[in-house]
Amino acid sequence: MSHLFEPIKFRDLDIRNRAWVSPMCQYSATDGVPDDWHLVHLGQFATGGAGLVFSEATAVVPEGRISPGDTGLWNDEQVEAWRRITDFLHARGAATGVQLAHAGRKASTTAPWEGDVTIPVSEGGWQTVSSTDEPFGDLAAPRALSEAEIAELPGQFAAAARRADEAGFDVVELHFAHGYLGTQFASPLVNDRTDGYGGDFDGRVRLLLEITEAVREVWPEGRPLFVRISATDWVDGGWTGDDSVRLASLLAERGVDLVDASTGGTVPNAEIPVSSGFQVRFARRIRAEAGTATGAVGLITSPEQAEEIVSSGSADAVLLARELLRDPHWPLHAADKLRAGNIWPVQYERARR
Repeated sequence: MSHLFEPIKFRDLDIRNRAWVSPMCQYSATDGVPDDWHLVHLGQFATGGAGLVFSEATAVVPEGRISPGDTGLWNDEQVEAWRRITDFLHARGAATGVQLAHAGRKASTTAPWEGDVTIPVSEGGWQTVSSTDEPFGDLAAPRALSEAEIAELPGQFAAAARRADEAGFDVVELHFAHGYLGTQFASPLVNDRTDGYGGDFDGRVRLLLEITEAVREVWPEGRPLFVRISATDWVDGGWTGDDSVRLASLLAERGVDLVDASTGGTVPNAEIPVSSGFQVRFARRIRAEAGTATGAVGLITSPEQAEEIVSSGSADAVLLARELLRDPHWPLHAADKLRAGNIWPVQYERARR
């Protein structure tokens, strides 16, 4: 039996295998509403055999979007649009996940293929906010949030989680990675505050824990809560693996069921040693030392590599991104290669051999 294709259970949710779809921004929504592009984009992965299909980073408020094309969950129209998509994914046997996000100082930008640069307020952009008033690279400078404004953020994430429930999602993942707002508070490279949300480790992770508590309180008890973190900034003096283990333990105490271990994105020009599976060691360490389930992500490409990650106990699941863009039916082919049995949809059986 392939370990990669063993089912896994979190709370009341059974997931058919451990080959999952990592959140991938599409920059193709209108006013936060997903459309046919998102239905087909995400639907192909469910048809292709993935166990859990995550939406892209989905903003909890309009100003939390990376770009005007990001999806959101701040109104009822978005809920209805998402429901259409989750219904299809469930019909194809996949579990559904939404990654709730706030981009902070990395918001109000054009799509990557349009240069990934700041959109001025005069051209439809918006004032960005952060833990600091220092910009990310060449992007426009953010406005540092007041303590009163910070206190509103957990409620904004909780409201989006309630809508995620209405929209039919099985899993909520909080996006505290890749240099977005959660990371902007957690990392000492960015957070220069001197109030209760800055300073030492406890102050810098305070907002992350408050958001987690607020979401866990409203998210149904039987449904799992995940968190994605950047397990290292890859810069001296920044967030470290030790910090990640400590945070993972605190998250688990607050009802988080899995830590999705990515890295980087906090500051520009970090020297990241990109190579095959280069982030797996962080998932392995967090799993071993914090005692929480983990997901591994980052240049995982072959079925044999994914199988080894799960079978060795390095992580409980793998999350694939670019490899699934290249081949949305990767899980079908992987199951055949690993002799995990036939998981092909009956409509596609004639193409299996």
